[in-house]
Amino acid sequence: MDIYVGNLPYDAMDGDLQELFEQYGKVTSARVVIDKMSGRSKGFGFVAMADKAEADKAIEKIRQRTTNRR
Repeated sequence: MDIYVGNLPYDAMDGDLQELFEQYGKVTSARVVIDKMSGRSKGFGFVAMADKAEADKAIEKIRQRTTNRR
């Protein structure tokens, strides 16, 4: 399952995304989108997880964590 991840800090790297989602299951890829002109993150990325149940759990848990910070 491919997951869009938005509102990332501009210093986030691929490894940060992978580490965050691996808490909930096997990550097959994690990529922060980089602006070609500036070389900086665009503030979003994509994570792929093979198991849909693990992906759904990751989305739910991470959404709860970010909602509770506000």
